[in-house]
Amino acid sequence: MTTTAKLMTPKEYIESLRKMNTRVYMFGKKIDNWVDDPIIRPSINCVAMTYAMAQDPQHKDLMTVKSSLTGHTINRFTHLHQSSEDLIYKIKMLRLLGQKTASCFQRCVGMDAFNAVFSTTFEVDQAHGTDYHENFKKFLTMVQDNDFTVDGAMTDAKGDRSKAPHEQSDPDMYLRVVERREDGIVVSGAKCHQTGSINSHWHIFMPTIAMSEADKDWAISFACPSDAEGMYMIYGRQSCDTRKLEDAAIDVGNVKFCGQEALVILDHVFIPNENIFLNGEHEFTGMMVERFAGYHRQSYGGCKVGVGDVIIGATALAAEYNGVEKASAVKDKLIEMTHLNETLYSCGIACSCEGCATKAGNYQIDLLLANVCKQNVTRFPYEIVRLAEDIAGGLMVTMPSEKDFKSDLPVGREGETISQICNKYFATREGVSAEDRQRVMRFLENICLGAAAVGYRTESLHGAGSPQAQRIMIARQGNIQGKKQLAKNIVGIKE
Repeated sequence: MTTTAKLMTPKEYIESLRKMNTRVYMFGKKIDNWVDDPIIRPSINCVAMTYAMAQDPQHKDLMTVKSSLTGHTINRFTHLHQSSEDLIYKIKMLRLLGQKTASCFQRCVGMDAFNAVFSTTFEVDQAHGTDYHENFKKFLTMVQDNDFTVDGAMTDAKGDRSKAPHEQSDPDMYLRVVERREDGIVVSGAKCHQTGSINSHWHIFMPTIAMSEADKDWAISFACPSDAEGMYMIYGRQSCDTRKLEDAAIDVGNVKFCGQEALVILDHVFIPNENIFLNGEHEFTGMMVERFAGYHRQSYGGCKVGVGDVIIGATALAAEYNGVEKASAVKDKLIEMTHLNETLYSCGIACSCEGCATKAGNYQIDLLLANVCKQNVTRFPYEIVRLAEDIAGGLMVTMPSEKDFKSDLPVGREGETISQICNKYFATREGVSAEDRQRVMRFLENICLGAAAVGYRTESLHGAGSPQAQRIMIARQGNIQGKKQLAKNIVGIKE
């Protein structure tokens, strides 16, 4: 009897995507070979790194773990956390992958969905006598044994945000059940901003807000394959994305890796009963949303820190190449960047250390500290990027293109080419080539302002909920009444 599930190699992962009939649209066209599309492929490379690292003996303890469902050795991205140590290992794993890719590797959201849906379905079954928890365990066992990538889909289009789902003029503004049958349900709607959606084998769909009795047709959670009939995806636009179509790799910045978002549409998609995890039990929508959000807000204390490590390194290189690395002001700014980055990591570790077991048996982070973690992530990466831009200088955004640095077109009075002129005037300290300086500047441009900024700066603000969402949870979890009582006890105020 084997004790190891199938751990896919990067090559096997990429080939598995080719076998799927995932429907992808971009720039107004259907993309038939989306796996090899130059705009999309870097995001696939990012996911592939999660498979590569699991094959590396050096990172075996971090990247793989024994399944609580089967006892098999599985990729940690498909794991149900069994202890605070598991939660800490998750953060360390995410930081490592951020360091390896300097981008979004896209499997966190599925892992966070697994843990939220597992514990919520257990409590739904206790209250209603349903079979959702058993459904989910069978589904997750299949995912673990095949090492699938699963997208967690929560964010609805929402339409008029002042109105509940049942009040919308277009009921598809929130994903909903349009037909209930003996063998399953038919759903319609969409999920927005879906990280890694087209690079996933399966999707788990969850409600996006707490709902009332009137919204029970929208109170649904289920799984379906990414190429299900009636499901298709429209690729999200990123700043500077068409640079990937040019024959100028340096101008891309991070040529091998990038993140990926898409609009995921479900047009009357059938979901069989065995893949349903919530179906009208509206009073549990808030629990599922809060638990998923908590896990995902914890995640940002790992992945964004790993990317931050690379940004700090690139900024230090830019300072060195510019010849200012010994300036006290530059040193102080690099110290501040490191301080901010390690503070984010500390928050991710703290909410993991304070984790506790759910009724279902898997471990949940401390929700208050997870929301504090994400609240800091909405701020600190912006300051880290600002300091990176400050140290790098204006050349980061005014430098001629790679083609100019290689052009043989004569323009100078002595017959100098564009290439010679660019390399002359953008030369720097002795021992540093103009090309190396160009590479670092373009990387920083990409991470601060380009396609990579989607997966670092902007996602730091809006991913896992915008800042006010965390502040609401901090207010809810902060126990102000308990703190007031502490003060009364100290100063001698009696009820």
